[in-house]
Amino acid sequence: MKQPKLKGTGVAIITPFKNGEIDYTSLKNIINFLIDGGVEYIVSLGTTGEAVNLSADECRAVLDTTIEAIDRRVPLVAGLFGSNYTQKLVDGVQRYNLDGIDAIMSSSPAYIKPSQEGIFQHYLRLAEATPRPVIIYNVPGRTSSNVHPETVLRLAEAAPDVFLAVKEAKGDIHQAMQLIKHKPEGFLVLSGDDPITMPMIAAGGDGVVSVIANAYPRAWSNMIRAGLENDLAKARAINYALLDVHPLLYVEGNPVGIKASMEIKGYCSKEVRIPLTALSGNNYARLQAEMQKADEALAKIG
Repeated sequence: MKQPKLKGTGVAIITPFKNGEIDYTSLKNIINFLIDGGVEYIVSLGTTGEAVNLSADECRAVLDTTIEAIDRRVPLVAGLFGSNYTQKLVDGVQRYNLDGIDAIMSSSPAYIKPSQEGIFQHYLRLAEATPRPVIIYNVPGRTSSNVHPETVLRLAEAAPDVFLAVKEAKGDIHQAMQLIKHKPEGFLVLSGDDPITMPMIAAGGDGVVSVIANAYPRAWSNMIRAGLENDLAKARAINYALLDVHPLLYVEGNPVGIKASMEIKGYCSKEVRIPLTALSGNNYARLQAEMQKADEALAKIG
């Protein structure tokens, strides 16, 4: 199984809307903005891409548009593969047209809170079914079930040709370091939590699937590359320039904040779909102010 190069900065790209419909023109413009900004790969239809608020036909159309716009310039990861029902996930992956998709990202089962053995068996069934490599997505804040480091490492050893990385989004630096310390050769530990990405890179992590990189692809990619090259002074400067933007991207939920930031940048509307609502006026003004400070600080770094 061919392993795409996913070290560095991946972007969990938004799905822009306009008057309730997907804004495909803005989507293409954002993809070019990200690639021109130097990101290593794009993750489509994850949490930030609002896949759960799209129909199956819309998800397919977003992927087709994204595949065409990327035009093989960077790898593409599809993030819409998650299910509480293992057999439904397996059937879906086997039926899905994965042409143009380099890897899939799959979150652990939500809501039902399986045991670690259940999580292991769930992913093992996926490994047996998928024709593409898999990023294990641990996001207990949404699934209510933490994938323990021992389970991730067990999967990495059980199917090394399939499981190429974990997107670790628990927000726990100690858990991340356990993964980094014990990971097998070739297995990537990727941050799924932007605010602790820099500490994870400094500890030996391999990269990030980022939200903030939608708005700051060049700065964030430069930070990650500097960290991977042990230029911690440069990485630290960029990290602190953007540090106070992060909380406002999540103050009313994701992708509410990042969509507002992309509107501020002029790339699309802040529009989201119910049950999400667009960022409120007060928080919008706060975000705008912090982004201006960040832009000024980044300009000084060069």
